[in-house]
Formats: sequence, structure tokens, C-alpha cells
Amino acid sequence: MVFEALKPKVISIVTSPIERNEKLQQICHLLSTSIEYYDWVGFYFANHDTKTLHLGPYVGAPTDHTVIPFGKGICGQVAESNTNFVVPDVSAQDNYIACSFTVKSEIVVPIFANGINIGQIDIDSHVLNPFTVEDERFLEFITAQVATLF
Repeated sequence: MVFEALKPKVISIVTSPIERNEKLQQICHLLSTSIEYYDWVGFYFANHDTKTLHLGPYVGAPTDHTVIPFGKGICGQVAESNTNFVVPDVSAQDNYIACSFTVKSEIVVPIFANGINIGQIDIDSHVLNPFTVEDERFLEFITAQVATLF
């Protein structure tokens, strides 16, 4: 499966001697070019003082959502719940922040460093219901690798 083939590439990026944001950017690029239905891939990082998420490196269409309050949208809900959130159909979500009419589904997986939710990986797809349990496990692997950078 493609996920297993990507794991060593992710480890190689994480352990490379480049700056952290460049590593995150390379991970976004790797995922968006390797997995057909990963149309927007990005990281948001938490500011617990202001209870906001701030957009980090990403690949995909530009977004106006550079700062998201905790609780708002899928990403904001994950900041509060500390759990993965898979949305098979964004049109069925009341608390969804629309980024683009082309986005049909979303998956968000939190990043924990030292037991604290420091951010998340956010992936949008132009396909309805493409995300599986395998996507979740793979993205949990990604977030565990990213957590080592903090």
C-alpha cells in the first residue's frame, strides 16, 4: 500500500538537516503528490494563550483561514477534543468553515508533543468520503513524526 511506502520517506524528511518549516512543507508536498485524493494538505499550530490555531506550511489552494479560533470549524473542534475528526461530507457539518466549493471531505489529526495538543494536520479532498481507517493510522504516524520536531 502507498502509505507503507511513504513512511520511510517521511522519516527521511523529518531526520534531514533542514529547517523545521521546510520539513513540514516537504511532508505536505509528498502527501499531496503521492495520494490522489489529498487535494489540500497543511498544518495548523495552536496558541493556547489566545486559543487560536495558526496556519503553518501547506500545499494546495490559498486559504483565508490563517487563524482559526478553538471550537470553530473542524480544525477548531479538534483543538478542543484532542481526537481525530473524519468528515465524509463537509456539506453535512453544521460547524464547517468552507474553504472552497471544491472541498467535499476533510480529515484532521492532532499533533501531541509532551502530552499537549500543539497542532494538527488538516487534509481536504475534492472526493466524497475517501478517508479510511488506514488514512487515520497513516496520519497518526505522520503526526507522531512531526511531534519529534518540537
